[in-house]
Amino acid sequence: MSDSPQDQADFGFRTVPRAEKASMVRDVFESVAPSYDVMNDLMSLGIHRVWKRIFVNAIACSPRETLLDLAGGTGDISFLAKERGAGRVILTDVNPAMLEVGRKRALDRGIVDGLDFMVVDAEHIPLPDRSVEKVSIAFGLRNCTDKDAVLREARRVLRPGGRFHCLEFSRLEISALVPLYDAWSFKALPAIGERVAKDRESYEYLAESIRVFPDQETLAGMMRKAGMERVEVRNLSGGIVAIHTGWRL
Repeated sequence: MSDSPQDQADFGFRTVPRAEKASMVRDVFESVAPSYDVMNDLMSLGIHRVWKRIFVNAIACSPRETLLDLAGGTGDISFLAKERGAGRVILTDVNPAMLEVGRKRALDRGIVDGLDFMVVDAEHIPLPDRSVEKVSIAFGLRNCTDKDAVLREARRVLRPGGRFHCLEFSRLEISALVPLYDAWSFKALPAIGERVAKDRESYEYLAESIRVFPDQETLAGMMRKAGMERVEVRNLSGGIVAIHTGWRL
């Protein structure tokens, strides 16, 4: 097996063979799926709900538009988009266990019309070129092996005039808070994961994956390289998370 950097991928703070990362990430999310929504509340002290509302408001999907929600997990972004008037939403995730939780939640909420479910690897989207008006990915890009491929695919499926939206953990820009943030991420979160989900290792990975994800400007540059234009960045909560947007013109 080659040890070249091209054959390696980050998995938290570890480096693993690129071909193995996807299955390792899949195992993480199969493990956390049943408690994922509870853990999101605990991990972010509930603030993730505010971030997601701001994100969906920025997407502003109209009744005439289709939103492709990549790495949509248990459906938060898709459900909010439907509630805000999106015409059609395609909720996708590479992990069937996460999608099944999302499907049950949709039925419980009575969200049926205009909501489709697909098992999709965001690096290889099985949709035609120029087929949707909006593409979103929230807290999912950092778990993808080839992030550049995801960005290229997102642009490919967008119609001209369509827009890509990414909500992801980024770089905290308030230096005085960094020690507190690190203590929360690397000590508190794994302990909470062990207590609530009986899974310390998965939450250690989730915390580490945030730190190795590209910062705001690096991700913006990756989007431009993928062919997106008028790229913009909006920090939330001092840069703990950021919304990146880019157009296909």
